[in-house]
Amino acid sequence: MTDAVINFFQNITIQPEVSIFIVSLLPILELRGGLVLATFMGVPMIKAFAICYMANVLPVPLILLFIKSVFKFLKRFKTFAGVLTKLENSAMKKSASIVKKQLVGLFLFVAIPLPGTGAWTGAFIASLLGMDIKKSFIAIILGVLGAGIIMITLTYFIPGLFGMEYSF
Repeated sequence: MTDAVINFFQNITIQPEVSIFIVSLLPILELRGGLVLATFMGVPMIKAFAICYMANVLPVPLILLFIKSVFKFLKRFKTFAGVLTKLENSAMKKSASIVKKQLVGLFLFVAIPLPGTGAWTGAFIASLLGMDIKKSFIAIILGVLGAGIIMITLTYFIPGLFGMEYSF
């Protein structure tokens, strides 16, 4: 999937910065995908990190504040009810580490760049668990910072990891 996204954004005629912003804004790919794309597009590290970080953090307050209401509304429609229930169940299965450690668990969940973790899922789980919004937001933005540091290390400081030479 990552290859398809990279190929798509490399072949369209928008600025690389816009491409990495869009990828970092999307669930699943988030900052992790944006930073990988940035390396392929030759975006300097500091610029790439700033763009990817801001895009990944941008939807978090909206998710924390409104996701439960949006889901409640959409579940009234048969078309969405099953999918949303599955999504909630999947998120709750991933929430075990967060429930035990609360904000530290939320931070670690977001910071460790594995599939199915990240700001979107972290915010969704925090909302479902009824965690304090301000504290959850802080844990998530710090988690995104941690994920960013890990991904910068993997993408910009390990020469040839993705078969590319990088600019700083």
